[in-house]
Amino acid sequence: MSDNNNALYEAFFALHHGLPRQGPGSDATTRRLLALSLDAPGGRGGTPSPLPERPRVLDLGCGPGRSALLLAAEAGAEVTAVDLHEPFLRELREAADARGLGDSIRTLHADMGELPVPDGSFDLVWAESSAYSIGFDTALASWRRLLAPGGTLVLTECEWTVDDPSPEARAFWERHYRLRTTAENTAACVAAGYHVLGVVPQPEGDWDEYYGPLGERADAADPSAPGMAEALVATREEIAMRRDHGAEYGYTGYVLRPADTRWHTREETAADVPLVREVNAAAFATAEEAALVDALREDEAAWLPGLSYVAEAPDGTVAAYALITRCHVGDVPAAALAPVAVSPAHQRSGAGQAVVRAVLDAARLRGERLVLVLGHPEYYPRFGFVPASRYGIRPVFEVPDGAMMALVLGGSGPVPSGTIRYPAAFGV
Repeated sequence: MSDNNNALYEAFFALHHGLPRQGPGSDATTRRLLALSLDAPGGRGGTPSPLPERPRVLDLGCGPGRSALLLAAEAGAEVTAVDLHEPFLRELREAADARGLGDSIRTLHADMGELPVPDGSFDLVWAESSAYSIGFDTALASWRRLLAPGGTLVLTECEWTVDDPSPEARAFWERHYRLRTTAENTAACVAAGYHVLGVVPQPEGDWDEYYGPLGERADAADPSAPGMAEALVATREEIAMRRDHGAEYGYTGYVLRPADTRWHTREETAADVPLVREVNAAAFATAEEAALVDALREDEAAWLPGLSYVAEAPDGTVAAYALITRCHVGDVPAAALAPVAVSPAHQRSGAGQAVVRAVLDAARLRGERLVLVLGHPEYYPRFGFVPASRYGIRPVFEVPDGAMMALVLGGSGPVPSGTIRYPAAFGV
């Protein structure tokens, strides 16, 4: 490193030492991402968590360790915190000792792109505001090996939040990092072999928690120090870009789990139609569900292309089926998950979960926002469903409150409320 680059490097970190965060974030966002990673809104309640009571967590690009400290304290985690900047790790160790968490957090001075850890070592891999260092796609590909069976990857990424960013915002980001949209990054997650458990747009306050202290530090800095004048120019340009164009980009959190490789899930083909009929007929006590699928196929207003999914067994037979069709909440379009069917030979094997997660991913990629299901209240919460009554959504027929469930896949604005209107094929 040249003397000039070294001076800039030191000046940059001089601006950041002692700050609570090294990127946009908040304890509230960390907790929300953690709750989603536990598969049950609000934490470990509801369905059993796939994480052990003392999960092994790898916090990548941890900086001074705000997330690591929270994960150790509130999730009871054994945290391995990784960063390339040793002074940040020293800050974390001091903070952990001060909070009585020294035995729960160990630090590792390493490059997150070349991690000296064995495969399958962690139940949860965590990366807030740090995946950009190696690139989102590289992170998805290289960090998957680190997850133990059933493990979860949580990472946040800066993205475009508008379809047509201004020339000024584009020019700024083209010099620093290639941004994509949430839809593009979600598609990249699915293509990389993950199921998307949750997508969390970070609020504006997360930027304030980062840029507020950083701006104060910049105002107090000595511009005559080696490298500091250049570091201040870059820092103030970044803060000004956010102030003037913050509506055009933002951070989004992703909660991901590798797909179950035992089952190949895919959109159905024409050749699958009779096989799907057989699975539905075998899975239910009557032929009503099989007839329902046939009727929905004939309803152009209800049928959603690309949302009729099968899971193949290793021998190529159809093991499970899941369908999402159009319904409405009041006059607002929504989606209905029904039926879900598993061949008797493959029940309780994970085939049903695999096909449900796959069709929900497909719905997310289509831009569907709200999915409703009438089903077992001990089964569907593992996918993130909660009682629909929480959103003021209700069916036209009597049903136990916990059995009518809703899942918000993403998007902004209020969730529609009102009465569910199903396609005529449902007969309600």
